[in-house]
Amino acid sequence: MLSLLLLSLPSSQLRAETSPGSKKTNLVFILADDLGWADTTLYGQTKYYKTPHLECLAKRGMTFTRAYSASPLCSPTRASILTGLSPARLGLTTPNCHLPQTVLQATPGTKAPPGNKAVQPIPVTRLNTTYPTLAKTLRDAGYATGHFGKWHLGPEPFSPLQHGFDLDLPHTPGPGPAGSYVAPWKFKNFDPDPAIPDQHIEDRMAKEAVSFLEKNQNRPFFLNYWMFSVHAPFDAKKPLIEKYRATAYPADPQHSPTYAAMVESMDNAVGTLMDTLDRLHLTDSTLIVFLSDNGGNMYDKVDNTSPTSNAPLRGGKATVYEGGIRVPCLISLPGLTAPGSRNESPIQSTDFFPTLLDALQLPTPPDVAFDGISLLPALKGQALPSRPLFTYFPHDPPVPDWLPPSATVTEADWKLIRLFFQGENGAHRYQLYNLQNDPGEKTNLAPAEPDRVQRMDALLESWLTANKTVLPIRNPQFDPAKYHPENEGRPAPKPPAKPKKPAPSPPTSAPAK
Repeated sequence: MLSLLLLSLPSSQLRAETSPGSKKTNLVFILADDLGWADTTLYGQTKYYKTPHLECLAKRGMTFTRAYSASPLCSPTRASILTGLSPARLGLTTPNCHLPQTVLQATPGTKAPPGNKAVQPIPVTRLNTTYPTLAKTLRDAGYATGHFGKWHLGPEPFSPLQHGFDLDLPHTPGPGPAGSYVAPWKFKNFDPDPAIPDQHIEDRMAKEAVSFLEKNQNRPFFLNYWMFSVHAPFDAKKPLIEKYRATAYPADPQHSPTYAAMVESMDNAVGTLMDTLDRLHLTDSTLIVFLSDNGGNMYDKVDNTSPTSNAPLRGGKATVYEGGIRVPCLISLPGLTAPGSRNESPIQSTDFFPTLLDALQLPTPPDVAFDGISLLPALKGQALPSRPLFTYFPHDPPVPDWLPPSATVTEADWKLIRLFFQGENGAHRYQLYNLQNDPGEKTNLAPAEPDRVQRMDALLESWLTANKTVLPIRNPQFDPAKYHPENEGRPAPKPPAKPKKPAPSPPTSAPAK
């Protein structure tokens, strides 16, 4: 059994050595996968799911109530965390990094079905190793760097080992756990502990992360724990499933016992890391971030229901409505963040790279202009500067509440969604919402607020231009007869079930010998 894949670099070992008394602040970054804003007990939206360890972390630090992922899908958000750059600038706008094709430059699309008004761009499929990353910067500053869990930004030569991590486990480029969360799983060269039957992948990943913390407790470290949980396939420990099955209430929009069990295992892994930091007396010198990469999954099925609900927010994973991009977020650094504090400022995943460098007192890499800002003033209890936030998602996967290729700008309580070329005669179409009065984005105010639409769209256009964004184009093959706007927002119909082959009839007489 291969339990660790380690890239030994003598130079990094030399950089990581520090003299007694000069140890830097450590960093633990925990990223959940597909965990919705309403999937934890942090925001008062669920009583079915249990996240006591996240509550404990919240009591130690600051909870952000309006944290946004840079994309409603995972790989673009992950890239934004590591680089501080938006998916619009990177050209990495879909989670296609496990596909065999290597594409490092986004280009305009060339075709679309005749019922579509827009042609989607062809996105990047790998995070290019030319970008400065958080891991490269911290390793150069003397940190031991370890990545645990999901990556989904490209296989070798675009793996964590090429992006600044000395250690990568289980060193897999895929989109989710291989086969199952509960052993036996199917990761190459990464077997479950033979002494632990039905081992959960997060239990094992947390165990390996603990080993990393123990080995590096006397030097600065960056533990990047990007969980597989709670992404599909939906699977959990059977005793936990049965525990939640006993309290499931069908009228509650969150009532999948399997998903609830997955949330508990995720939360337990967080608790394992926190307990280890306490045991090693490292809590006071460790900055902890907890975030999700996008909103909760509303399109798959488990236990005869959707995995979860993002209510009262609209939509979920793969949509630019709030349910797809508003995510749980905690930041804790004892001595800086006020215990149990909350912050309502809108923030985004592009903010973490500049924030962490600022908090760790490290310089910005040369020739880097982040798309995010440092959140250090907020962590100190001060106001953040007012600014718009942008989301670019030029795709239209057929999930509930899907939209055509779009981009958004959020300014204070107002949110504008541009739908590329979806209006009359090739013009853009718009949706405008006041999130303070209408967090569920039910009432489109664009027709009543043309001046606000025009002003906010100008902000969006300037941002897209500054990012040199590869945009959708009008579909030259558009056929109005094949355009069905009534299907916008409706999930894709299920394919008809394949008829079962009839069982062979029993022989009416003994076969000939």
